[in-house]
Amino acid sequence: MSAVTAPDTSPFADLLDANRHFADTFTLSGFDGVAHAGVAVVTCMDSRIDPLGMLGLSPGDAKIFRNPGGRVTAAALEALVLGVHLLGVNRILIIPHTRCAMTSSTEEELRERVGRSAGVDASWQGFHVIRDQRSALAQDVAAVRSHPLVPETVAVGGFVYDVDTGLLEPTL
Repeated sequence: MSAVTAPDTSPFADLLDANRHFADTFTLSGFDGVAHAGVAVVTCMDSRIDPLGMLGLSPGDAKIFRNPGGRVTAAALEALVLGVHLLGVNRILIIPHTRCAMTSSTEEELRERVGRSAGVDASWQGFHVIRDQRSALAQDVAAVRSHPLVPETVAVGGFVYDVDTGLLEPTL
């Protein structure tokens, strides 16, 4: 009689199963990690955004950096500098999106909502809300363009992604 293996009941079981299927046809083994299309994208963590798909790219074509609101933070700048100098990036797109939660609440409102959900005081946590998305995008593009480690030969553009149409609107 053979031993029966209990089904995996972990909260990640479905994802690990999907990963096994993904690995069955995995084709990126040995990939060099360079952005083959020379593209880096800074965008929001919103699950409605498919950074590669919206640009007609495939895995291996671009470096993607995601955070709430798609802002150019210190960590994003670090990633962009590394991308430019070590990973073949020569075009940078900064792409916030329409109907972003980071533009529709105040810092205080987010702290209250998170605190209520967590059951603890969240008044100390920063969420970096965006009061004026277009102005924030202009600041982010300027920060990348003026960074001393991002040469002028690197194209930097600002775009707003419309989550209802899938279109990018060039803004800068």
